[in-house]
Amino acid sequence: MFENLSEKLQKAFKNLRGQAVLNEDNIQESLREIRLALLEADVNFKVVKLLIDKIQDKALGQEVMGALSPGEQVIKIVRDELVEILGHDTAKMKFASQPPSVILMAGLQGSGKTTTSGKLANWLKNGGHRPLLVSVDVYRPAARQQLKVVAQAIKANIYEGEVTEANTATVERLAKEARREAINTGSDVVIVDTAGRLHIDDQLMDEMQSLKKLLNPQEILFVADAMTGQDAVRSADEFHKKLSLTGVVLTKMDGDARGGAALSIRNVTGQPIKFIGVGEKYDALEPFHPDRIVSRILGMGDILSLIEKAEQQVDKKRAQEIATKALTGDGFSLEDFRDQLRQVKKMGSLQSLVGMLPRIGPFSGLQAAADKVDDKQINRVEAIINSMTPHERDHHEVINGSRRKRIARGSGTSVQEVNNLLRQYAQMKKMFKQMGKPSFARRMAGMKLPGM
Repeated sequence: MFENLSEKLQKAFKNLRGQAVLNEDNIQESLREIRLALLEADVNFKVVKLLIDKIQDKALGQEVMGALSPGEQVIKIVRDELVEILGHDTAKMKFASQPPSVILMAGLQGSGKTTTSGKLANWLKNGGHRPLLVSVDVYRPAARQQLKVVAQAIKANIYEGEVTEANTATVERLAKEARREAINTGSDVVIVDTAGRLHIDDQLMDEMQSLKKLLNPQEILFVADAMTGQDAVRSADEFHKKLSLTGVVLTKMDGDARGGAALSIRNVTGQPIKFIGVGEKYDALEPFHPDRIVSRILGMGDILSLIEKAEQQVDKKRAQEIATKALTGDGFSLEDFRDQLRQVKKMGSLQSLVGMLPRIGPFSGLQAAADKVDDKQINRVEAIINSMTPHERDHHEVINGSRRKRIARGSGTSVQEVNNLLRQYAQMKKMFKQMGKPSFARRMAGMKLPGM
């Protein structure tokens, strides 16, 4: 997400950081590079012009803060203006004072609307709500069955109803019945997955307007595929003119999306991005935090989101047990090592986790290293450990040549991979023991950091 844009902006900032004094010439040179980086990221050209004009006005007439160099001041201006364009504050979901609240999901066919409906239901469940899903897409074959599969996967309630004819009357009936079902079952949110089209047409808009009038929804969320760039922005704008959207959900932000839709859509439509889809799993939906996204774009990382992921996914009690075992040298086994890997896997791919760290300072080389790591390697390591007996996991030294061959066969790997794992595990265990010794702690306490 935003990787290419981030790299190009870092290049533009590189020259600025070395400037003792800023003048119109070096500002213009940097602005040209920033403009090009934004246009290549498929940001709407009107948004680019607005952003560059604002940066230029503030940079040339800047009041330089004492703690920042002139170059750093321009970088701060770029950050502030990007945050302003993205909406500054994190947009909150609106709920009815008298349940159930209704969320109408809008969008073109293929944007990921049905999956996003399930992800949103899962997010609401985790927040203590009781969502009810309903599909009113009576036109696309298997659309309603798809939502049923999603609901079963996340263990959410779904209203199916019966469909005899594929028309607007049936759509309205299903919507009314679903709201009645929510009241009867105590569900406090109804998520309505609507029909999509390959393009915007009068029939689609008439039906959406009819549903809006019937349900009086608290949220009308437009689901847009970020991979389609400015097409997503134009579609969102057209939907907003007809329906008065309350927010946008951008899907496939973990793919090769260049970021242009995210940086354009709020400025063009006037509506905030409320969520972004960052993976295929049903928990891969994140609230959109403009300040954190801008920090990622500028290479400053997103430590807060990383901490939140850890808090949500990591079993704190088990992590503490493993840490105590490791640092005391008291029985840190291959089974403990496997549990560590499983907790890391829950948080997402290594690339996505490292992507939340700053690209400057001590973390600058981590992204390149993470890009070389195959996430499937973690699965192979887990398979190797699973192929061992409980005794072998607790006493790795008993694993001789014949047992290593058996483990390799059982895990579908090679003897070399088994050997590498055992060697690395032994080295790690030795390192942990060193770290747990009082002498190591005393040495660390006595060390002075450079420049201190």
